[in-house]
Amino acid sequence: MIVGLGNPGKKYTRTRHNIGKEIVQKFAEDFDFPKFSRRKARYKCAHTNKVLYNQKVILALPTTYMNESGLAVKKILTTYLPCRQRDNLQLTTNLWVVHDDIDLPLGKIRISKNAGPAGHKGVASIINTLGTKNFVRFRIGICATPEAAQLSVEKFVLRKFKRPERKIVTHIVKLTCEAISFALKEGLERTMNKYN
Repeated sequence: MIVGLGNPGKKYTRTRHNIGKEIVQKFAEDFDFPKFSRRKARYKCAHTNKVLYNQKVILALPTTYMNESGLAVKKILTTYLPCRQRDNLQLTTNLWVVHDDIDLPLGKIRISKNAGPAGHKGVASIINTLGTKNFVRFRIGICATPEAAQLSVEKFVLRKFKRPERKIVTHIVKLTCEAISFALKEGLERTMNKYN
């Protein structure tokens, strides 16, 4: 399951905080996934799935706000997990979360696993709700300007990328989609060695 974090609504489209969502949407487009479904509101996310590289891949976009991402992730996980695992979400190791990272320069990608939230409220929500940090994170750098030092983190991450930055953003979206595809084919260790 690959989850792209972001806030819902047009107001937040193309903001720094929504780059995870943007990447998962692009991945779905590049690999011809069916249209995202929102039919069952109880899932708290839009989702789609298909068999890719001989395995079922589920893409999910929470419809909650960022600081409640854990609610959406838990709902969709418990829907798709085998019954024997639903009472112990700490067994879930095939969860990949794509999200922004203000501590990384714009255009950088870092893949990590079993790590703390480092101040990211969406990741913190997932860890607190699932009771584990045992999942993979594709961390996407969003910090490129001195502007970040002049604003609170909350205000900075909700700003849209500036026009000169969009070229870099387009590149990192494409690169992350490539990294996800490579990880599905070749495994996480090789992917971390190649893209980190």
